[in-house]
Amino acid sequence: MSVAKARRTQLLSTYGVGSLFPSETTSYMIAGIHEWKPRDGDTISEPRLARSLGVSELKSPPAGSKNRRDVPVIRFPITQVCPSCRRIDSLVRLSGDPAKARCTCEKRTELSPFRLVIACTRGHIDEFPYFRWLHKGQDSGSDHTMHLRARGRTSSLADLELTCTCGVEPRSLDGSAGPKALAEFGACQGHRPWLGPDATQPCDEIPRAVQRGASNVWLPAVRSAISIPPYSQALAKFVTRNWASLEDPDAVSQALLQSLARHSRRFTAKEIETEVERRRGEQLDDLLTEAALRKQEYRALLEGREQDGLDDDFVCVERDVPVDFEHIISDVRKVTRLREVRALYGFTRLADETGEENLCDLSPEKTFWLPAVEVIGEGIFVSFHRDELERWAGTTFAAERWAMFTAASGGTSPWEDLPGVSGLIGVALHTFAHLIIDQLALTAGYPAASLRERLYVDEAMAGFLIYTASSDSAGSLGGVASQAEPDSFGPALQEGLTRLSWCSADPVCIESRGSGSDALNLAACHACVLLPETSCELGNRYLDRALLFGTPEDGHEDHGLFSDVLFAG
Repeated sequence: MSVAKARRTQLLSTYGVGSLFPSETTSYMIAGIHEWKPRDGDTISEPRLARSLGVSELKSPPAGSKNRRDVPVIRFPITQVCPSCRRIDSLVRLSGDPAKARCTCEKRTELSPFRLVIACTRGHIDEFPYFRWLHKGQDSGSDHTMHLRARGRTSSLADLELTCTCGVEPRSLDGSAGPKALAEFGACQGHRPWLGPDATQPCDEIPRAVQRGASNVWLPAVRSAISIPPYSQALAKFVTRNWASLEDPDAVSQALLQSLARHSRRFTAKEIETEVERRRGEQLDDLLTEAALRKQEYRALLEGREQDGLDDDFVCVERDVPVDFEHIISDVRKVTRLREVRALYGFTRLADETGEENLCDLSPEKTFWLPAVEVIGEGIFVSFHRDELERWAGTTFAAERWAMFTAASGGTSPWEDLPGVSGLIGVALHTFAHLIIDQLALTAGYPAASLRERLYVDEAMAGFLIYTASSDSAGSLGGVASQAEPDSFGPALQEGLTRLSWCSADPVCIESRGSGSDALNLAACHACVLLPETSCELGNRYLDRALLFGTPEDGHEDHGLFSDVLFAG
């Protein structure tokens, strides 16, 4: 029997709980974490992230062994098709054995899962109602043996035709994937098979048919955090490794602290006790929010930290700001070592809106842990003069672009709840971060997909971190951090601005009034600032190149945030 394999990082980003996992000729669904064995996964130390998600532990997905399966799965969809006799039915009815996926026909062919499933925006998923689709909701009471015929002209749904021995008129699958195509069959049944065969909840949504391999069948909700002092230091990591013994105050004695101090060979009992007390005090604090995590990281990146030991996870040193950018860039940091932890806390289907009404649970009951992965890498941190950004955001040109943006997006923005001009500043810095990633892919030799942005924007913060996001050897070779040196960073910024100040799709791109996903971009396309989806934390949305360079109409070329630098160069 073949073994389906996936990397640990894929169990958060691509094949997490509730997703469909293709394996040769069959398809599985990853079961909820209540079916996982957390003892088989390594504990990942990141107390800040765990607190923000309301759990006590983060654990990596279990790794493989020959004697056990790693991550439990269920077979989904159950609807199967025989490639030889073309019968379509449930697995049990076609094979006679739920453990085997071979048809009982003469050729004993391996069954293939049906290509359509149905899902709704509340995350429920179910089998495609192929019987009701053909019989239009009516059951004649006759014996039904159904077949799925392929006309062979194309691979579209229009060339797939359902037939039945009851004599009903054949019907193709054309139109089955429409938004309201299944409305005649009633509301969603609320099935959540990853939580168990009987896990359902009330739902009044109209389900929609989707290809089981479509990217919107499963959209992860992932929160990440950068390890910062003191959590990134050796003492904090040592206490975390021994937290099971230190968590209960009544069980901690001087004898235990002395024993741990001798075992560590570098920390005193007093140092360990102080760190334990600090950790306990934090656990009594309120739940950390995403905004609070970012503020802590922003302060740590500005303060910087020299390397103190070989096992430090955070090394951030100050570098001079390129001369031509001193009026707008306040700080540049060379981050030679950082550690990012990403945790999966839910998922959505069809739309990536992670509100409570759409976010799907990973288990029937709340658990004490969540699956996570860690990435070791390096990067460049850039912060900006907030007063200069606000002065520019108050210009007529900037206000006009923001009005166009809000009109196209319907007022939606990741920064819409912030006062003042933070939304406009956020779009500008987000676009500039894309420009830098695109330039680093050329000057540092890294593929753009291995780089990632992390935005720090609110009423006080203005900056971003560009860092390696790959878990392989490309993550910590030093090529990105080396570009933070003034003699490299300044020319790279100037070259990137010059290169992306025009687009091969202009004037269509620069004159756009709403493009991209849900029309949430203005002047942005794949020929200029759009990046691989893994690089952008906002899904390639909320971008406008004109904010950086101005527009050629009405003499606005010099009104962009970096127009003076561009024209001076």
